[in-house]
Amino acid sequence: MSEKLPQQPQNEEVDLGQLFNAIGRLFEKFFAFIGSIFKGIFSVIIYIIKPLIVYFKFTAAIFIILAVLGFIYEKSTKPIYFSKMVVEAHFDSKYQLVNDIDYFNALVKSNNAGELSNIFEIDSSSANKLRGFELEAGPVTQNDLFIEYGEYVKSIDTSLVDQLNYKEYVNNRDLLSGSIYTITAKSSKQDVFIKLNEGFRKTFENDFSKHQKRIRDTVISIERQSLITELSRLDSIQKTYLEVLKNESKNRDLSFGLNTGLPVVEEKSVTKEYDLFLEELQIRRSLNYVNKSVLEKNTYFDIVSSFDKLGTEDKSVTQRYFIIFPIIALILFIISFLAIKAFNYIKDYE
Repeated sequence: MSEKLPQQPQNEEVDLGQLFNAIGRLFEKFFAFIGSIFKGIFSVIIYIIKPLIVYFKFTAAIFIILAVLGFIYEKSTKPIYFSKMVVEAHFDSKYQLVNDIDYFNALVKSNNAGELSNIFEIDSSSANKLRGFELEAGPVTQNDLFIEYGEYVKSIDTSLVDQLNYKEYVNNRDLLSGSIYTITAKSSKQDVFIKLNEGFRKTFENDFSKHQKRIRDTVISIERQSLITELSRLDSIQKTYLEVLKNESKNRDLSFGLNTGLPVVEEKSVTKEYDLFLEELQIRRSLNYVNKSVLEKNTYFDIVSSFDKLGTEDKSVTQRYFIIFPIIALILFIISFLAIKAFNYIKDYE
């Protein structure tokens, strides 16, 4: 036994050395793998831009010519104008809004000026100048998102709240999550936008939103009548209670005048007058809240910011043809080069 004991530390040192060597080789392979990925990406980038360097004079001449042609084409075409309208949709009219935006764009794409003229109640010439519509959610602030999330939490089961926190709710919001939308209209005519309001009014005042408003009005009417009845009942109770207090006060004064001795101090009973007053205040608050909710949302939509009388010229990249033409040429050139290389590789492959 005494001869074997000194050999154990050596075995442990050998095992630890092998373990560290194995870990070192593992890290070496891992970093080599990461390096090969970056090397591969770099090789692909170099391979793609290589033809641009090899044929630099040719490509540069082509790009300059296309940029000049794009500039000429841009100046020769009529400018596109745009204007934005911010609206707040009520009574779930946002669903029809999303569908109608797609429908309007389909009409523009098919050059159906007659139907557009009927919808927006404008002349065919102005309808023919429309170039499309865009719809996006918002604008919303952080406070709006907090309020929206709070309403969402109130509308679902409390057991489901933990499954979707505020950050997840904001990240999962889509076009139909909110009620405020920005509508962007585009046209080659600068003064057509203010005339488009009528068409969007029809969009919001659809059968479904009218049905939703009727339901809301009926519920509000029932709730208001119930509160008024409750207030009337409470007023009758208060009047009766005041009469009782007056009669008790008269009887107490009469008894005190006939009594020759000292009056007996009786413990005053706690009246319910204050409780009745608090209950009345609560009913009036509820009634005011009901009336306020009707006033705040009594239309199918509210225009937060209307279309401008005159549109703004669209100067985005999509309208800069002196940039678009060279970019398209660059993409086609690279695709053609890669296609030729792939064709030659397949042709010579054995």
